[in-house]
Amino acid sequence: MSLYGDAIRALRQVIGLDLTAEFVRVAEMLARRTGLADKVTYRQGDALALPFADASFDLVWSQNAAMNIADRDRLYAEMRRVLKPTGRLAIQDVGAGPGGEPCYPTPWAKDKSISFLFPPEATREKLERAGFRVVAWHDPTEEALDQALARASAVESGSLPPLGIHLLIGPDFPTVSGNMLRNLQEARIKLINAVLECAC
Repeated sequence: MSLYGDAIRALRQVIGLDLTAEFVRVAEMLARRTGLADKVTYRQGDALALPFADASFDLVWSQNAAMNIADRDRLYAEMRRVLKPTGRLAIQDVGAGPGGEPCYPTPWAKDKSISFLFPPEATREKLERAGFRVVAWHDPTEEALDQALARASAVESGSLPPLGIHLLIGPDFPTVSGNMLRNLQEARIKLINAVLECAC
């Protein structure tokens, strides 16, 4: 989050986008319940054809979403299109590591049919071709491995916290978290945190 801090603090209004209508309805309900409905709105739409005018946003933020989108060139072009010339893009993604195909299921995909990972270097090249310049690029894979080890210990001891991703994943959580640990340990995945600006 430290990479995103300044950009997030400057936000006045947030528009969230999701392909799934049900997720949009849940997000709207959560915004109301947390008192954020006056600052956050949600739209259903396709990230490959963003339903917004050119140069509409100061910041585009994508967190753990691109892994399910095969046409990354089009995704990044759309993000660039809706950003103002002084805008920034903040991303958090999972990339392909040198250790081979990930073990599934994972938090982003039950199987490889909806998982589209690119090595971090290829992701960076695609972003730069889309018209972005890197401001900050961070690999938090080691920190994620430490978190995955702690999560595995909590699963084994039955001491998961009352709130967490395990509630969203449900009964498959032990398998999913075990696969994430293995994927990190065996360098099957690499993580990316980055902030980019428009290269005008």
